[in-house]
Amino acid sequence: MGRIGIGVVGCGNIAMTYMRNAALFGGIELKGCADLSAEMAATRAREYGIRAMSVDELYASPEIDLVLNLTIPAAHYDVTMSALSAGKHVFTEKPLGVTAAEGRKIVAEAKARGLRLGSAPDTFLGAAGRRARRLMDEGAIGKPVAGTAFMLGRGMEHWHPNPQFYYQPGGGPVLDMGPYYLTMLVNLLGPVRRVMALATRGEDERLITAEGPFRNTRFKVGTPTTVLSLLEFASGAAVTFGASWDVFRHSNHPIELHGTEGSLRLPDPDTFGGTVSLSERGADWRDFPSEDELYGAINWPYAEPSRANYRMLGVCDLVRSIATGAAPRASGDLALHVLEVMEAALRSGETGEGVAIAGTAAQPAPLGEDEARSLLAEAELAA
Repeated sequence: MGRIGIGVVGCGNIAMTYMRNAALFGGIELKGCADLSAEMAATRAREYGIRAMSVDELYASPEIDLVLNLTIPAAHYDVTMSALSAGKHVFTEKPLGVTAAEGRKIVAEAKARGLRLGSAPDTFLGAAGRRARRLMDEGAIGKPVAGTAFMLGRGMEHWHPNPQFYYQPGGGPVLDMGPYYLTMLVNLLGPVRRVMALATRGEDERLITAEGPFRNTRFKVGTPTTVLSLLEFASGAAVTFGASWDVFRHSNHPIELHGTEGSLRLPDPDTFGGTVSLSERGADWRDFPSEDELYGAINWPYAEPSRANYRMLGVCDLVRSIATGAAPRASGDLALHVLEVMEAALRSGETGEGVAIAGTAAQPAPLGEDEARSLLAEAELAA
């Protein structure tokens, strides 16, 4: 199979990361980009040596086989459906849609057209996620019984100049950050069966202290800013997932899983690297750092890198699946399941009742080290 031509829709900040990382991987080639701002599209096109197009031109281009949807969440549904209607495979930033109903329509459309559909996050395919998956599959902690996952912080009004939309319906800590944590948990434990949650709002109004036109102004909060949920997995494991923007400081680890033979500790699932730690039957923690492992080294496109970032890995895995027929790991089905779980948590927090998850998703196949390395551009050149 020749290289798959990729067209990017949405040329904001996250697009720079994807487009920069494209050179790391084989089987793909950036061909064009489009944005509501023609000036923004032209800037990215110059930076990466590709063609700036209108959105309609990009959908119609025979050079483009796959659309990379990097628009804002509210536009994910329309852009993805338009790309599928044009006969293009799609990989979209998270979430798959703003609602589970949107997600189900997207998945159904892709299947009806025989097209591949993938969605961020793909961070679980990084070095830390692969190490954790190997340990789990090897039975390092025995039968998983319980766990915790915490995404706790103070929100973004102290650094974001225009944070209001994060605090309205369709936003909030669960929908914004939940995909990283829940995708990692499903990768390690399989699908979720039921959710129970409590939700609250720390403040009715927030004060913007970030530099910008809204500094020292207040805005009303329209969605829960703390949601504590209990996830029952089909395997029988129970995990507490807390997502909050009402926390100044905490000492909880991002993810811990406990089983009949030991415990596993994971780093921030919003990164590809970090240290995984294992305690076998109560022994001292044994650390598995990832800085020297594939997709675990520092690769952050800022002046002072602080974390591994290989966004585009999931796109390349999806492209490989077109040729092999295997299911993509960061698939539309997985993203839909995570979206259904997040929606259930919010609904349970609103009603006080448990919510069964109607749909399900297969646990993604583990990404072995040889296959992970074969996705690199250098592997393509060596072949």
